[in-house]
Amino acid sequence: MRKTLIATALIAGFAASGSAMAEEAKAPYTLTGNFTLASEYIYRGITQTNHKPAIQGGIDFAHESGIYLGTWASNISWLSDAGGISAPIEMDFYGGYKGTAGDFGYDVGLLQYYYPGTYPDGFTSPNTLEGYVAGSYKWITLKGSYSFTNLFGAKAPNGDKTSGSYYLDATGTFPVAEGVNLVAHVGYQSVKGFDDASYTDYKLGGTADALGLTFGLFYSGTNAKGDAGEFYHNAFDKDMGAGRVLFTVGKTL
Repeated sequence: MRKTLIATALIAGFAASGSAMAEEAKAPYTLTGNFTLASEYIYRGITQTNHKPAIQGGIDFAHESGIYLGTWASNISWLSDAGGISAPIEMDFYGGYKGTAGDFGYDVGLLQYYYPGTYPDGFTSPNTLEGYVAGSYKWITLKGSYSFTNLFGAKAPNGDKTSGSYYLDATGTFPVAEGVNLVAHVGYQSVKGFDDASYTDYKLGGTADALGLTFGLFYSGTNAKGDAGEFYHNAFDKDMGAGRVLFTVGKTL
């Protein structure tokens, strides 16, 4: 009986030691990937794919210190739609620092939007660098983004740069059941020196986890000026900010 107790104690000791070593060996960072199919790519309420489907994906590195880096990409058409341009992809590169204090969260970082392609001489580069600061409390997130460059290639009517443009938004993600969330979003895009390009956008809908995937269904709309001859009316006679339904299905790896 005593031998059995000693053996049991030794086994338990080795198991505890192994668990401790496993904890010590745990990597101080995480590396995750994501993949999404969307009925279209809508960004800040404006279609980026002329109301056509999008394939999107990215990779994120997060260190336990709070530092993170990531990249994300999607097909787009809004640049090529103008004619004379071949730029079918958006690539985003970002990094920052985030943390929490009780129910409060904070996030500060930089985001570079990059559009590889061929452009005619004199075309203003759409590549955009933004800084952002976000704060969250439980299910609510408030965020502000500030452009250090021309905003996606836009210039003011008088030819001035649009650096200094900003976007403010609030998003609520409310859990209603296991793996099911309601989502409400409102934002305001201010384009410096260009009131006719400034607008408000909103999105309402929800997400649900099923079959190892995350499904999303939303309604997105704006008050952006998209009638004929206005800033958000494209070459295909479409209002780029018109209200419509968005469907997504994605996977985080």
